[in-house]
Amino acid sequence: MDLSIIIVNYNTRDLTNQTIDSIIKHTENIDYEIIVVDNSSDKNQQCRYKNEQVIILPDIDNHGFGHACNVGAKAAKGELLLFLNSDTLINDSSLMKCVQYMKNNQNIGVLGARILLRDGTLDHGCKRGFPTPSAAFYYYAGLDKKYPASRKFGAYRQTFLCETVTNEVDSVSGAFLMISKVLFENINGFDETFFMYGEDLDLCYRVKEKGYKVIYYPEAVIIHLKGQSGLHKSSKIVIYHFYNAMLLFYKKHYKNKYNFIITILVYGAVKFKYCMTILKREVLND
Repeated sequence: MDLSIIIVNYNTRDLTNQTIDSIIKHTENIDYEIIVVDNSSDKNQQCRYKNEQVIILPDIDNHGFGHACNVGAKAAKGELLLFLNSDTLINDSSLMKCVQYMKNNQNIGVLGARILLRDGTLDHGCKRGFPTPSAAFYYYAGLDKKYPASRKFGAYRQTFLCETVTNEVDSVSGAFLMISKVLFENINGFDETFFMYGEDLDLCYRVKEKGYKVIYYPEAVIIHLKGQSGLHKSSKIVIYHFYNAMLLFYKKHYKNKYNFIITILVYGAVKFKYCMTILKREVLND
């Protein structure tokens, strides 16, 4: 089998069904299966899609996005795995193009698509640099917007790379992440320490450590229907995991590379951002 598409359904039944519809409608000339890992807390939101190509793994305990993806990967039969968000829409021939590109380029470890938001703008998470202390500082200082052509200031969002041109990047988004099953197993899958957020960055980091390339491939285009109202609209739990993922990534990959002063500054900055986001949420919800 060419491809196993793994979708995590957490209380998003209608969105998940819509994503599956788009896959089936727009995917031809490859042998594929769709594996839905259902860790919904609401029984009424569980996926019940009826199609011979759709395999549903029901009642999976919710230990985070990475855990659910790892469960799906273990059940997969495809040579390639695609981790796909439940709030995405596949466009014409995108999956076939990706499968062929991966087969023709054996040095590629991870492949990501061009991901567009509802309004047609780029979801910048689909081509990213790693969040080194300097890259993160330039990003939060807004210097990437002021100097988008700069490799230095645009390091995190890779703003200096044209969004319509195939390029090697540090990381792609977990909303659409393709990898061979052999490599995925070789690096022990997603690190389940990351409950949500950051697991895609961590996986791409480990893939590059193995000597493989991470490629942003805009010939494949998908739509990401994620909320665009800002993190401050999210629950406190989501906000916590967002900022905690930053600390987990730094601790795992960078703490031993920087002196303690940089570490203190990084931890302080992340905790400050977390507190400000919570405060903003409380003010807007009053």
